[in-house]
Amino acid sequence: MSASLQDRLSLIFGEAFAAAGFATDLGAVFESSRDDVAYQCNGAMAAAGALKKQGQKANPRDIAHGIVMALSKHELIDSLQIAGPGFINITPTIEAINTRAGEIADDPRTGASAPDRDTIVIDYGGANVAKPMHVGHLRSAVIGESLKRLLRFRGNTVIGDVHLGDWGLQMGHLITELEDEQPDLPYFDAAKTDDYPEDSPVTMDDLSRLYPAASNKAKTDAARLERSRAATAELQTGRAGYRALLEHFISVSIAALKQGYGALGVEFDLWKGEAAVDPLIAGMIEGFKAKGITEQDDGALIIRVETEADKKPVPPVFLVSRSGAVQYHTTDLATLLDRKNEIDPDLILYVVDQRQALHFEQVFRAAVMAGMYGPEQMQHLGFGTMNGNDGTPFKTRDGGVLRLDDLLTLMNDAAKKRLAEAGIGTEFDAAERDEIARKVGLAALKFADLQNQRLTNYIFDPERFTAFEGKTGPYLLYAAVRIKSILRKATALGVSAGEVKAAEPAETALVLALDGFDRALAGAASKYSPHILCDHIYRLAQSFSRFYADCPILQDGVAPDVQASRLALAQTTLRQLELGLDILGIAVPERM
Repeated sequence: MSASLQDRLSLIFGEAFAAAGFATDLGAVFESSRDDVAYQCNGAMAAAGALKKQGQKANPRDIAHGIVMALSKHELIDSLQIAGPGFINITPTIEAINTRAGEIADDPRTGASAPDRDTIVIDYGGANVAKPMHVGHLRSAVIGESLKRLLRFRGNTVIGDVHLGDWGLQMGHLITELEDEQPDLPYFDAAKTDDYPEDSPVTMDDLSRLYPAASNKAKTDAARLERSRAATAELQTGRAGYRALLEHFISVSIAALKQGYGALGVEFDLWKGEAAVDPLIAGMIEGFKAKGITEQDDGALIIRVETEADKKPVPPVFLVSRSGAVQYHTTDLATLLDRKNEIDPDLILYVVDQRQALHFEQVFRAAVMAGMYGPEQMQHLGFGTMNGNDGTPFKTRDGGVLRLDDLLTLMNDAAKKRLAEAGIGTEFDAAERDEIARKVGLAALKFADLQNQRLTNYIFDPERFTAFEGKTGPYLLYAAVRIKSILRKATALGVSAGEVKAAEPAETALVLALDGFDRALAGAASKYSPHILCDHIYRLAQSFSRFYADCPILQDGVAPDVQASRLALAQTTLRQLELGLDILGIAVPERM
């Protein structure tokens, strides 16, 4: 795909600065914040600053003047103006704009390149076996899914891993509580080692009931807690009946999780958990010992990862506790080893709450010390919380954690209410109205999350999220659906798209907005920040809205070549909107 107009301008400005004796990167061209100026180059001020450091007198406006004189006759440039202390305002020629419009229109990816070729694992699930999904799983799922799609679209091989929580005390709680309820199940016969039933003795509802029941009992009954700990130890040391139960717990939970994540439009390639890497742990620990990076500390086996450069204490990695149990650090390191053995990725990204930053810093340092990965191959992509009006993580009115299916129902109801108030879809049958409401509710929820800088906390506000005005998911859906309606009318009238011949300011502004797609994708991918893509999509929708208001397409009296040009711009805008929204995990209805 050909370079964007902005990139081409940066290239020629860089060459002009280099010819004048300055660094090439001073020629970087940026989008202007002014409506009457397309682009701007600010390198003259930096060039003057560099000369002053060398003891030379320098006026940035004089430097800018030299650059303007060198480029004033360039075929891409219509006009150059020096503003303020030395800013160079740039207006491309209409020929350059229309050439670029044609390139974007002819490209199925509407100007998006695919320059990357890495193999990347994204760990963005973290749901626990036996526990229903709740609001706390939302952000990792939505952000991780969008990053997976984005990085794939950029040309990478990307593997999404749910990384289930299926190893630890919660399993002991489930086993012992189930034994209390159904003691005659064959899994509790210590003498039996095989031929267990294929059908699970529990459903997801059973698991959701058994775990809290056992956990609550253990809080006040030390003997009950010790039973669960003993069962956990037996599970981890390989007791056959308990391992068979664990497989049932996992399979039942995965079926429920696939349904829950599926409702969010989230899919994983790997459904592994902590239990899957247990066979690697003993050998891994022996390897660590052989490398001399472990030590005994008060009966526990640890790896010290703190360095002299640390400004705050960094606790050691605990591999094995005094009781002989492996820790979360250990299973995470074993997971890294498993991924190295099975995938050998160039990069592993963890989309996990920012409050886990210290944990990942410890694990990454240990992995580097062990020679598993380089420090640049593992990154924790933390995120903030979705909060209630009180500024704390969102909960139900009674203070409990809202289940994910209840959250989706809440958003669906809010979308239905908003659609009814706007009179949208009243002529459709009930099934289509329901499907539109589902997509609007999901778009509202996802875009409200993704438009924020990843580490930012935000307030859950379904009324604001579902508005059809402003920077919202429903606004973007409505923009795309409106273009679909225009294209259907054009087909009915026999009007076809043709060569883009932008002339009006709103037309050229739309072309320049379209031209920013690849740059937005590159920025979002390099910073792992979907909000950069959200900003672009919103700007594009706004640009189309102004274009649609100022530049009639199908009205009587519009010249055929102008109709064809404007229809081509509408088609291209729709393709780019849908591509961008799909990367964010947002589906567009056919009509509203």
